[in-house]
Amino acid sequence: MPSQKEIDKIMLIIPVKDGESIERALKKYKRKFDKTGVVRQLRARQQFTKPSVTKRQKMSRAVYKQALVAQEEA
Repeated sequence: MPSQKEIDKIMLIIPVKDGESIERALKKYKRKFDKTGVVRQLRARQQFTKPSVTKRQKMSRAVYKQALVAQEEA
């Protein structure tokens, strides 16, 4: 996840080609905005989570991902 300084510097630039519909440009914008993770970070900052809880969540995600990879290999 990008740091606060990096988020402050992010400026979304979406090149729109001639004849391209506004819906398509909005779709590109939304996709790019979601990738920056600004909303996700704002929601996470609304309430404090203890470092131990964060670590536990991170470990459980890693275990889950590892199980998926092991399942694909089998």
